[in-house]
This record gives sequence, structure tokens and C-alpha cells, in this order.
Amino acid sequence: MKILVCISHVPDTTSKINFTDGDTKFDTNGVQFVINPNDEFGLTRAMWFKEKQGASVTIVNVGGPETEPTLRKALAIGADEAIRINATPTDGFFVAKELAKVVSEGNYDLVIAGRESIDYNGGMVPGMLATFTDANFVNMCIGLEIEGTSATAIREIDGGKETISTNLPLVVGCQKGIVEEKDLRIPNMRGIMMARKKQLTVLEPSTSESHTKIASFEKPAAKGAVKLVDKDNLDELISLLHNEAKVI
Repeated sequence: MKILVCISHVPDTTSKINFTDGDTKFDTNGVQFVINPNDEFGLTRAMWFKEKQGASVTIVNVGGPETEPTLRKALAIGADEAIRINATPTDGFFVAKELAKVVSEGNYDLVIAGRESIDYNGGMVPGMLATFTDANFVNMCIGLEIEGTSATAIREIDGGKETISTNLPLVVGCQKGIVEEKDLRIPNMRGIMMARKKQLTVLEPSTSESHTKIASFEKPAAKGAVKLVDKDNLDELISLLHNEAKVI
């Protein structure tokens, strides 16, 4: 089984976020970048298929040379090879189109992507990728088993879970639950050394078509002042909730 895992290069959630050029560009100065957490869950599941079923695992990313340390980390975790599409990921449509070309040419059986990246939170790429490659699709995936060309997936739905049977080729948009946090892998020294020797192929983009552009960024409003009320002063609490917060 050939597996392709889509890897997004995203800011660490603890990073301080700023914008430049009149709030139209993200300021990357001093920002630590990591594997998108949803993608990391998917990569870990792909490693399970590699170890238990002998699958081959390729990782792919749309991005410039600055994303290669993130790809090398994924290789150190255990992926066999990496592909970098040398382009700025301008929007979900563009990214999905570029990934679709790799999927079609590589004849992958299973494509694992995070349900969304934690930077722009668009959540568009997995579904569009399945459409462009004419593959079956399961989003919000929290469980996945493969037997031959058949797949059983569990996805999160409002108020519960749904179990789906389908066939390969398959694209999944995964999240925490497909593996648990305790199962995530930290690259060891042997993995880091081996990653340096693994193939990282750079491809030029096939199209420059983009359907959206960023008009501006805006930070969330600063948190307002907090009033502390003594736990025994219920009258004051009720008065504040009624007259100031106006929630009762």
C-alpha cells in the first residue's frame, strides 16, 4: 500500500503573532514553525500502517525552502521520502490542485491529510483533493483500518461517531483520535541521522491559479478588565450580571 501524507508547515501555537505591510502579510520573524498537529496525528497513523502492514509512506508539502526542516522532522519520525512543491500556498484551491497532480502521478492508495491547518483553519484541502483525484473521502476521521483494498473509518459527527466502510483509493481528513497524543513520536538521533540521507524531491508548481487573496489580517480584541466578586457576596454578583454584563 502506498500512502501519501500531506504536511503543513505552521506556526507553533505559542508563537507571538504579528503582521506587516499594513496588516496584509504574516510576520515570520522569531516564529517557530512545526508540523501541523492534525497532520502529525495522520503521520503517526501512517507509520502504524508501515510497521504493521509494510506500507510505504511519502510526505508532501506545498511551500518554499523554509519548510524543509519540517519535512526533515517528518522523515526523522519515519517517512520514507519527501516531496516539496516549490510554491507559496496562497489558498486551499491552489494547494489541492498541486497535491492532486502528485497523487495522480504517484498512484497512491491512501492520502492522509489533517482536517485543517491551524494557521488559516480553512479545512478545504482534503475534500477538494478527493474531488480532483476522484477518490473516496472521509472527513473528521478519528479511526482508520485498512484490509486489502477495503477501509473502515470512524468519523466524528454532531453528537456522536459514525463508522463508514469504503474502498481505496481514499482521502481522509484526520484529527486527534486517529491516534492519541501519547502515541505521537519524537524523532530520535538515529531517525534524525537517517533523515539526512532520505530523498527530498523538489517539484515546480504546475499552475499559479489562485481564487482568493488576503485583504488584511486583524488580531482578536484585547481581553477586557476582570472584576472579582467575593464568593459570599451573591447580591453584588447578581447585580453585576444583570446591570453590567446584561446576561440575566
